[in-house]
Formats: sequence, C-alpha cells, structure tokens
Amino acid sequence: MSDDSNLSEQNTLSPAPLGRWPASKRKMGSGFMMPISNRSAFGGTPRFRDMLEMARVAEDAGYDIVWVPDHLIVDLESESHVLRGVWEGWTTLAALAASTSRITIGLLVTCVGWRNPGIVAKMAESVDEISDGRFILGLGAGWHEPEYRMFGFPFDYRVSRFDDAVRIIQPLVRYGHVDYQGEYFQANHAVNWPRGPRAAEGGPPIMIGTKGPRMMKLTVEFADSWNSDWAKNPSEIRPMLDALDAACAEAGRDPATLPRSSGSNIAMPGYLGRRANPITGTTEQMAEAVSAFRAAGMIHHVAGLDPCTPASLEHYARVVEILDRTE
Repeated sequence: MSDDSNLSEQNTLSPAPLGRWPASKRKMGSGFMMPISNRSAFGGTPRFRDMLEMARVAEDAGYDIVWVPDHLIVDLESESHVLRGVWEGWTTLAALAASTSRITIGLLVTCVGWRNPGIVAKMAESVDEISDGRFILGLGAGWHEPEYRMFGFPFDYRVSRFDDAVRIIQPLVRYGHVDYQGEYFQANHAVNWPRGPRAAEGGPPIMIGTKGPRMMKLTVEFADSWNSDWAKNPSEIRPMLDALDAACAEAGRDPATLPRSSGSNIAMPGYLGRRANPITGTTEQMAEAVSAFRAAGMIHHVAGLDPCTPASLEHYARVVEILDRTE
C-alpha cells in the first residue's frame, strides 16, 4: 500500500498529549553535553571515535541522555574572539544513534534560523528511525550572531521566524502533515513520510530551550518539555520557572504537563576552564548541588563536564550513583 493511500489513516491517529518525556528509573534523569568542537571541554578536537567512545561509556554507566549542541562556529568575547570550529550536530547525532542501542540522544538545541523547518521535521523523523525511538528534538531560535554573519543567515526577527518554523515542524512530526503559510516559512500540503517508530504517539518529543516571554508562550503551545539556561543553582532559573508557570496559566495548560530540565557546568579533576561557573567539590558535594535541581522539580539534569572525556564520564557516574541512593 502506498503512502498516499495511507493519508486518511494517518489523519485519524491520536497522538499522546503534550508533555511526553523518555522514561527513566530516576526522579531526575542524568545526561551530559557531548563536546564536538575544537578547544572544547574535551581538550583538543574530539574525533568521532572519541565521541562514540564517550557515548558508549555513558550508555554503559547508565546515563539517561547524551546531548549534542548545534553550532556552526563559536566566537565568544569572553575568549577574546578565539574562533572555535564545531562538527555539524545533526550528522554527528545520527551517527551516534546508529552506534548505540540504549541511551537516549537529543539536540540541545537545534537552531531553526538556518534550516528550513520542513527539512528539520524530516531529519527528526529519520534520526528517530535510526535510533529506534530514542530521539528528543530540541528546538531554539538561535542566539550566536557570529555564525549567522559568517554563513549569511539573517539574524533579525529570530522569534518570528521560530514562530513560523514551529508551526510547521510540530504538526509534521506529530501528525505527519501540515499546510501553513507564514511570513518567513511556508509548507504547502506538506507530508512527513515515511513515519518513524513513534508515529502513533506523535513522533519524537519536542523540547524547546528558551527564556524569553514570547518563546515561553510558544513552548506552552507546542512543546512536550522545556529546557532552561545553564545554572549553578536552581535559584538562578527561578524567574524563568515562574514565567513558564504564568505562560501555562494564561494558555490554560496544566504546568504539570510541561516537564522541565536544566543543566550545570561541572568542574572535574583536571578542570580546563572551558565551561564557566562550574559546580565544584567532592563527588558528595557535587551530588548535593545537583540534587537541588531535583528538589526544584527538574525532570532531567544535563552535566557540562570539564573536562569531558571517557574517564571524567566514569568519574561523574559516581555522582549519579549518589543521587540514585538519595532519591
């Protein structure tokens, strides 16, 4: 039977409600940010064999999620404009998906400013298929102007462009079809076929990473989960959590249906200074600091380890073990 003949059947699917998140044995799951650039927390430039080793170490150690960033270059004033090159996030993620079997994989977060939203939905469906349903689609409006300038992408109206994009991406991954005419992006009776392993429940869950008021409203309307900025202490993100609750109240959405996650930089033995404002101390002190995010209602915590190597992932697994014992 052709995909065309399945259109009416696919229209009748009843996806799960917003608020889906990968199951975990933990009240607050543990993940880590994969270093994929030169001068990153890995130390030198990680090759794919290094990234694959780290993903497999994390998988064997019981981490819940490996996160991959989405940048073209990084040029930060704090680093005196020292240019850092970055491996492409989606292709890296797809290769990791094909080379692991248990750990969830996600983008933290993909920038819709330089990709057509229909292509993003197609890539998401494909990576979800490759991973056999272990994929989280993280979305954001982008923020790092130097990479926009370098590759000729427009930096203006980023939230308006995101608004158009998410109205195409969400129905394509959730229902498999959309027709939408926006100012910046359009989809003309577009379909997202073939569907991956989670078609019946609405495709891979969508996480939006943001802290702006308009983006909060879009998160409440379209996302399964929300991710905060990096924070050493959950008190730093309390205003964002309050704003998210207010956006839920305005939209009539139960805040309990919008899982929240956050991340912290962690100074591991041999700290390189590549990830700023880190949590420090013994494994017990680190576990105590991270547990504060669990107490604040986070369903997942992302560790930005510095350095991030197979050895430091094994070391941080001891922190995760302590967290598990103190739930």
